[in-house]
Amino acid sequence: MSKIKYEVVENIGVVSQGSKDWKKELNLVSWNERPPKYDLRDWSPDYEKMGKGVTLSNEELKELRNILNKLDLD
Repeated sequence: MSKIKYEVVENIGVVSQGSKDWKKELNLVSWNERPPKYDLRDWSPDYEKMGKGVTLSNEELKELRNILNKLDLD
């Protein structure tokens, strides 16, 4: 199995911090030298290891924002 190439192009924000200093982050990530997409997942402090996550295009992120704006979280 070939190794997945990735580059964290921009750190947008930390959603939470878990055990062993892993952080759930929203980042702009380029996967396998493709154009970067928005990515939400857990990362180790050195960005060498990662958890399962979700990758979203600009359009998908906008739609998610619209859905979240409809929620009554208070």
